[in-house]
Amino acid sequence: MQKAFFPHHHVFLAADHERSERKTWAVIILCGLMMAGEIIGGILFGSIALVADGLHMSTHAGALLLAALAYSYARKHARDGRFTFGTGKLGDLAGFMSAIVLAMIAILIGYESVTRVFQPVPIHFAEAIPIACLGLAVNVISAWLLSGAGHHHHGHDALGHGEHGRGDHDHGTEKRLIAAAGGALLLEIYERGVPPRFRLQGENSRVPADTMIETLRPDGSRQLFQLHDRGGYLESAQEIPEPHEFIAQIHLAGGGDHQVAFEEHHHGHAGAHRDNNMRAAVIHVLADAAVSMLVIIGLVLAKAFGWLWMDPLAGMIGACVIASWSYGLIRDTAAILLDMNPDRELTDKLRQAIEVEGDRLEDLHLWRVGPGHLAAILCVATLHHRDSTYYRQRLERFTILSHLTVEVIPLQAS
Repeated sequence: MQKAFFPHHHVFLAADHERSERKTWAVIILCGLMMAGEIIGGILFGSIALVADGLHMSTHAGALLLAALAYSYARKHARDGRFTFGTGKLGDLAGFMSAIVLAMIAILIGYESVTRVFQPVPIHFAEAIPIACLGLAVNVISAWLLSGAGHHHHGHDALGHGEHGRGDHDHGTEKRLIAAAGGALLLEIYERGVPPRFRLQGENSRVPADTMIETLRPDGSRQLFQLHDRGGYLESAQEIPEPHEFIAQIHLAGGGDHQVAFEEHHHGHAGAHRDNNMRAAVIHVLADAAVSMLVIIGLVLAKAFGWLWMDPLAGMIGACVIASWSYGLIRDTAAILLDMNPDRELTDKLRQAIEVEGDRLEDLHLWRVGPGHLAAILCVATLHHRDSTYYRQRLERFTILSHLTVEVIPLQAS
């Protein structure tokens, strides 16, 4: 029995961890200034509404402070040996706590809204509407800062939508049709039940056997693939490392080059890459913005038509929206904290990569140790004289595996 561990460090933080930390602190400063200005202005001008909104802003800043402290602590203790698998999951813990706070806020808003239906209170429109507009503006700016002013934290990902869109393309092959002088060529990445390899065939004629394919990845790295005749098509001898995001250049024998682009489809990996700490911070901001928007609509209609019931109705709708976002965040972060399998599709691919030439995968554990980092423990039974290094090399193309442990059980031939 042999075990192998790689890499030897346990730093499983998101690639943009420090940038996310800086953005969160910037939003906290903005909210703090807003909070101080509202409380001081309310005291100076005798507006209890301003003071109340300033105190509300303090809860908003407190939730963001939780996210910022989680970022800072995770970064400072990333190499602390006391954390067996690093501090990458600290953001998920902070996100879970933030989700609980969001749920409590939703309950309080809902309770207060229902109470006001039966016990209406006078509304000071002249103060309430400008304050709601100011709160909306601050939240819009906060959301812009947290998103990195156009950085890659898209709103649909922050809220957890779209990660289950499987089945919208064939996971077994990725095909590209190329118009060549001698007739159309079909290039595909074939991985149905086998490790991914290039397959190239001509529509009307055979492709010369000494044709080669060269890949150029976004980081500038290149790899050359030799093709072998398999009878009817050419196939690369080497496996294609993941991710499958590159420019493939076909060097045809006798001259003539053609380029096609392949893009990586993340699918199940989306949840593995998501920063739930940042997601929680964004949801806090969006929840506050949604409530501000609903309040503005309710107040304007109440003032224009005398519909005082619109104000508590807006509160109830806002409570339902916040509760829905809170539930999604609790569900996803709890799954990570309980080490649930984050990617069943990847599990199947790992099994396919191992179970060749009579080898058998006896046990497999896959869990997330940080944004963009998965860990796996595999137990492989084999009749061949192979050690853990052999299986580590077979799994090298799964770059999302940041920590791998392999146990090999030798079997006796019957």
